[in-house]
Amino acid sequence: MPDVVALVPDLMDRSKVEAVARAAGATLIEVAESSDLAGAVSDHTDLVIVDLSRPGVLDALPDLAHVRTVGYASHVNRALLQGAQEAGCREVLARSAFFRRLTDLLVGRSEAPAPPGEGIDEGIPDGENLAAGR
Repeated sequence: MPDVVALVPDLMDRSKVEAVARAAGATLIEVAESSDLAGAVSDHTDLVIVDLSRPGVLDALPDLAHVRTVGYASHVNRALLQGAQEAGCREVLARSAFFRRLTDLLVGRSEAPAPPGEGIDEGIPDGENLAAGR
């Protein structure tokens, strides 16, 4: 049973993550602040999920380099998505793509290709791991 640490403060988003984690048989460890992320990660943690729009998240990402980290934010916030990639987030997704692929992410099948033609903006498919190719 995988352990998942999540910083997903938005109530609607959190309820989606909780439901999918429960269905996937994952143990979900929720944190309220980005400063709590590193302390919540253990040797049993398989995945960290972060809402990139939350304060301090980009500063916390380097401390999570040893664990698979998936971050999401609005597709229009290119600077934030790029900043997460530069800070070491392994998978950076547009919010819509994150929730569409959440089940696959939780069961470790995140390597599935993104659907074609779903643009974040010019030339970057929505759902593409923006950190890929590094």
